[in-house]
Amino acid sequence: MPGQLNEIKKKIKATKNTRKITKAMQLVAASKMRVFQKRAVHSRQFAWELLEVLRHNLDEQISTTLTEKRDSGKTLFVLYTSDKGLCGALNTRILKALLSSKKWNEMSESDRLLMTIGKKSYDFATFRGMPVAKSFNSINEKMTSLDALDIVNEIIEYWTKHKVREVVMVAPHYKNSLVYYPVMKTYLPFSEEMVKEHLEAVERAEGKTGMSEAFHAEPLIEYEPSQEHFVQVLVQQIVSSLFVQSFLELKASEYSSRMIAMQNATDAAGDMIHKYSLQYNKARQAAITQEIAEIVGGSL
Repeated sequence: MPGQLNEIKKKIKATKNTRKITKAMQLVAASKMRVFQKRAVHSRQFAWELLEVLRHNLDEQISTTLTEKRDSGKTLFVLYTSDKGLCGALNTRILKALLSSKKWNEMSESDRLLMTIGKKSYDFATFRGMPVAKSFNSINEKMTSLDALDIVNEIIEYWTKHKVREVVMVAPHYKNSLVYYPVMKTYLPFSEEMVKEHLEAVERAEGKTGMSEAFHAEPLIEYEPSQEHFVQVLVQQIVSSLFVQSFLELKASEYSSRMIAMQNATDAAGDMIHKYSLQYNKARQAAITQEIAEIVGGSL
């Protein structure tokens, strides 16, 4: 009986230590989630403003390298996941969104290129035997637009060298601390449909309407040196902004999911401690009852 009591006490102690760890991880995740939540919302607003400017100036007669429509070539899928686990079903949902998408399944393997952002997506692709054209792991969480250029330039290089005809991003869209969902959006080439696609994603997340209305035919301002040069620079700026926005929304979703997962783990640990405590009390009471019975029996 003493051995059983000691075993239960060890389980209670170990579970309490685990609960302390999960509680600390929950608090850290909550703190980081608030930081990335603000950054993600602000970057989304900035990208939306740039897209709004572009939607008023995107003319079929204006042609740049990044607005060129192509009929042949491969499609590059840029897949965003986290580097670490313990964040619930976030990575699973993102990977499932890619593998179950119509665009992915209707293409032959020879027409697909995969670029992974995050260790989990690279490990998954390696495990499934999926060829990875380029991978980026352990990206600094304090990444700025300038830091993002190293990765953005890699993506643009596939486009400028005519290796691909389309670039698609697969990343989580952060709505609030409890809701996020994976989305697949066109990254290149820039077009009226591409801009509307991004604006409609913001509509769904923020419950706004009217963002994806028809384009205005008349330009709002005059340009110097030219509208063509302005659109070209603007498109390059948006390419970087959309990448940073997706990265920040990934991080906001990651820490949100980790916070909830650690909260569930903390609650589960509390339930286990309660269960072990009941077992300990019952075993202790049984031991006391047995000792009393032995003392009474010995005195007779």
